[in-house]
Amino acid sequence: MDRRRAVYGAWVRLRRDRRAMVCLAILLAETLLVVLLPPLMGLEPNYCDLEAGFWAAPSGTHWLGTDDVGRDLFARLVCGGRISLLVGFAAAGLSVAVGVPLGLIAGYRRGTWEFWIMRLADLFQTFPSIVLVLCLVALVGPSVVNLILVIGLLGWTGIARLVYGNTLAVREQEYIVAVQALGGSTATILRRNVLPNAVSPVWAALPLRVGRAILSESSLSFLGVGIRTPQASWGNLIQYASGLSVLTGRPWVWLPPGLCIVLTVLCLQFVGDGLRDAMDPRHRFISH
Repeated sequence: MDRRRAVYGAWVRLRRDRRAMVCLAILLAETLLVVLLPPLMGLEPNYCDLEAGFWAAPSGTHWLGTDDVGRDLFARLVCGGRISLLVGFAAAGLSVAVGVPLGLIAGYRRGTWEFWIMRLADLFQTFPSIVLVLCLVALVGPSVVNLILVIGLLGWTGIARLVYGNTLAVREQEYIVAVQALGGSTATILRRNVLPNAVSPVWAALPLRVGRAILSESSLSFLGVGIRTPQASWGNLIQYASGLSVLTGRPWVWLPPGLCIVLTVLCLQFVGDGLRDAMDPRHRFISH
């Protein structure tokens, strides 16, 4: 009951944050559009309209014009949003699935577990992330699944450190000591007592992790080692801007995907800030 009351109180505080709620509404609308528009409008991202021609300007038939082989850029923008959002959310979920258990074990068991898990996290954070991602993607090959695996498995360290720090504080609480004295198993204590109280900062960090994953996918696709054509993503759509003629003469080609990336990441940032303030109201007073 206390836990439900805490969740309800966090939701009430989040609803008072107008900026976070507006951004949340934008993200929900964006997700619905990229999921529903292709079947409803019959969008075909790889169909080449030879009658419209190559590099056609925006028109009633092709709202954002066509690309260098006559494909509709609006269809590729919408369908590319599916891939970018899928990579972002799936990679962030994978980071949480790996980071939360490791952080719990390191913080609760201490000793050898703590040493090896934290040193492994230090090792992962030693390498520049973009260089490591580039090397691994080049090794395993560019595909949606491989990008999710690489970005997700390299993003667990921040989540693990958050959970690790909270677990260190929670494990010393009197109710944990009482459950241990009553003979509670480690797995039960971690699942029922430690996890609900140690995982709260992860909810605030999750939108930021999604934003970083989207930026990572966009960067890799822009560099040509991520999602490759004919499959569309926001990252490989802005790759057209690498040509000077497109960059200066056809802004409708690269500007919409660039704005989608910026808007999505900013909204995720503001939602994360709102969740942080809602789940720990002290941040609101500190920031003011």
